[in-house]
Amino acid sequence: MPHKSNGTPELLSKDHSSIAYILMEYPRVSESFIINEIYQLERMGVSLQLFSVKKPKDAKVHETVKKIEAPITYLPSVTSLSGTPFVQWLQTNLPSFLSAHRSLALRRPLAYIRVLVEALTMMWRYREPGARKFRKVFFKEFLQAGALAHHLLNAKPFIGHVHAHFCHGTTTIAMFVSRLTGRPFSFTAHAKDIFLKSLNPGDLLQRKRQRATFLVTCTDANRQYLNTMCPKGAPIYTIYHGLAPDVFSPTGASPPQPPLILSVGRFVEKKGFTYLVEACRILRDQGHAFQCHLIGDPGDAVTGDVTPTIRSMIEAWNLQDVVHLKPSVTQEQLRHIYQQCMIFTLPCQILDNGDRDGIPNVLAEAMATGLPVVSTDISGIPEIVTHRHNGLLIPQKDAQALAEALAELLGNPALRTSLRQAARETICRIFDSQQTTTRLKTLFDPLPNNEPDDATTVPHESVCHG
Repeated sequence: MPHKSNGTPELLSKDHSSIAYILMEYPRVSESFIINEIYQLERMGVSLQLFSVKKPKDAKVHETVKKIEAPITYLPSVTSLSGTPFVQWLQTNLPSFLSAHRSLALRRPLAYIRVLVEALTMMWRYREPGARKFRKVFFKEFLQAGALAHHLLNAKPFIGHVHAHFCHGTTTIAMFVSRLTGRPFSFTAHAKDIFLKSLNPGDLLQRKRQRATFLVTCTDANRQYLNTMCPKGAPIYTIYHGLAPDVFSPTGASPPQPPLILSVGRFVEKKGFTYLVEACRILRDQGHAFQCHLIGDPGDAVTGDVTPTIRSMIEAWNLQDVVHLKPSVTQEQLRHIYQQCMIFTLPCQILDNGDRDGIPNVLAEAMATGLPVVSTDISGIPEIVTHRHNGLLIPQKDAQALAEALAELLGNPALRTSLRQAARETICRIFDSQQTTTRLKTLFDPLPNNEPDDATTVPHESVCHG
């Protein structure tokens, strides 16, 4: 089928075609949910081609990555825009993109000119409030989109659809690629990318929804928020990331003594680790015997890093023998660690700028392993954790409440048993990746009668062992 020369996306036949997955950094250890999604889609017969904006910084990879057959293409690397004059940045980076853009401009001139004008307009339209400087990032994303579009137009097998993970930079690239090639696009919105206005300034997220064929998000709380903030455009579907319950299975063995409390996540403010350290001080002072392991990597300049704060709190309260910071591990290693624990906790919080988690996959993994969990009643967490049924929920930013919940679990074996059984049943019922990914696959399927019947969360029954 010929492509429209005006750059307007058209619905193309997906028979014997591939889907381009645009990712920011592949494979990233902290994004096991994306890796598992790609693997499950491949197992269901979906042909994928992966495009990553950046190469991975971490040498650690999950075993699942080695099972993925989709080819990966890394876009040309670019230097940082921060603190660099735009002309100087162009002189350094433009040569890497020039050949692809020249070819693209000759092949689809009208579409190319329109997207170039749009990118330049966005640089001014979405500048910082009150600032006179252009927002240079949109031109960088235009260059990256051009390189990807050039590859896409020449790809074999034919790529008929573009899908991006996270609704800021990668989706801006996907939106440009769609107009440059005439292929439709969709995207998955997660958490911070939805709620931080700096990542989608002005009406940019609304514009993306209006142009996309559909949106996916990982919690129903996100879906409701998006429908409020971006009321018009493509349908939004809640599809949980999911996991394989049989992979995260209980062992039935008694956990070692003293009891181990586990928390996993990047050492950033929204995870609430500082409140966990304070709760550990309260438990220690009350005479409870336990160990607490915090597993994760430091944050960065964008997300912030609370590692120094956590270390100073541990030192100030002499918790060195109780609270231990450990680096991130692969999913295979983490499965073994879950089985050595008595309690899992993740006291997430909503930051003043709106940043938050959706449903942390590590929380679902711990529940599938049969661990009693303690978390906070924010965002999408209450969608899988019901207080005193399959876990304990506490208010955010409340170290005393967290300490009380942990103390209750430490001293109440019957409650732990009740919660762990209900927790695993919940994950098997609504968070099985075989079911959640099947729902995602129907959105990529061109047959109308295969599309989901609504845009809300639809729990699926699943057989669960263990």
